[in-house]
Amino acid sequence: MTDSSAAGDLHDVVVVGAGAAGLGVAIALQDAGVDDLVVLDRGRVGSSFAAWTEETRFITPSFPTNSVGMLDLNSVAIGTSPAISIGVEHPTGLEYASYLRRLARVFELPIREWTDVSSVTTVDDAFHLRADDGSLWARHVIWAAGEFQYPRANDLAGRQHCRHTATIERYGDLDGDHFIVIGGAESGIDAAYHLSRRGKRVRVFDRGCPWEEESSDPSVGLSTHTLERMEEPHFLDQVELHPHVPIASVGRQDTAYEVTPIDGEPFKTPVPPLLASGFAGGHEMVAHLFERRDDGFPLLSDDDESTISAGLFLCGPAVHHGGESFCFIYKYRQRFAVVAKAIATSLGLPAERLEGYRMWGMYLDDLSCCGNECVC
Repeated sequence: MTDSSAAGDLHDVVVVGAGAAGLGVAIALQDAGVDDLVVLDRGRVGSSFAAWTEETRFITPSFPTNSVGMLDLNSVAIGTSPAISIGVEHPTGLEYASYLRRLARVFELPIREWTDVSSVTTVDDAFHLRADDGSLWARHVIWAAGEFQYPRANDLAGRQHCRHTATIERYGDLDGDHFIVIGGAESGIDAAYHLSRRGKRVRVFDRGCPWEEESSDPSVGLSTHTLERMEEPHFLDQVELHPHVPIASVGRQDTAYEVTPIDGEPFKTPVPPLLASGFAGGHEMVAHLFERRDDGFPLLSDDDESTISAGLFLCGPAVHHGGESFCFIYKYRQRFAVVAKAIATSLGLPAERLEGYRMWGMYLDDLSCCGNECVC
């Protein structure tokens, strides 16, 4: 380990990302007995949540607990509850960021804020992380960078004429009375909901029809909370839904914008169309250290470890196993103890405290739990 020894201290674990995934897995690592760890974030703790559009709220409700002892759906640490900390059922991003910052203080997590990691490479049996304030070396790296800061534009021609929903600070500040939203999943319907509350007319175009998906899994269809909001009078009166209308391009003609479907005549709007195309995910920065699945997501071992870069783990919404997507907090937190146990075991630690995670539905062993029946 000559290169890393010369460069400085070799940490047992470096966690990249101080959001829900990064803090949750860091707390699990502490419970597993891992003391030499550091959590990095390009901004502040919870900064991705704090950057949410002001009106946007969690679609998964927060509850203090229930009779069988399950965690609050939006909690990332045993014994904590956003519902209790924040006092609301559907928190805003800013409110949830305050919950995460409280966790960081209470658990005394070793966090380095304002540290932007630009690259991760392997050297011998260690990882070299290059950041804007210097370099770090680690035996293990957990990539938990999240996705909100990486809006996906897809290959839509004329996307420069659109505004991605992630770049909007407040829907109430948008000028205009007639809007077009491209994308009818959660972020698109959320935009339409808040605009229609303000008396705006909204047309939503989607290549499919997510509001009619029969699955109860919000990774596939819309959440119950969103479907309920779509039944409110202002939404029914002000929003037009256009299913099975894939958009080919967006252009600008004089004072209007033209949204052209693959088949059919263009639709016009006086304001930039809103692009609700989701997020690419922060894992793209380390994609070269993972094999890829057929769907483009990183290929992982049963312990969420890279199959070609031993010691590199993925945590958060980009975790996929088989046909299961762990893209909500109540889903991907199930993997915290799996990752923590794998790392603790490689360091020769007994990780005895992690056994208590089983009763909370936060698994330790194999993937037999990864069907839809256990992720909620």
